[in-house]
Amino acid sequence: MQPPLMYKLDLGELQGEGDFPCPCCGTIISPEDETEDVYVILDTKVSGDELEELEIQCNKCSSKIRLVGFNLR
Repeated sequence: MQPPLMYKLDLGELQGEGDFPCPCCGTIISPEDETEDVYVILDTKVSGDELEELEIQCNKCSSKIRLVGFNLR
């Protein structure tokens, strides 16, 4: 079995309310969804009290997505 693909997504480049399609299968991933029906959180990277990176996995295609760009000052 092939390992899941890993994608990197910069939140600073997103348009709209933060929803984005999975880069592999196109499933819409929303930061408002807390059910884990669409994606699961695998890992977080925090510096001090600020979130730097979030690694999630799409439940439809198993692709891993590393979200960066949380510091939008």
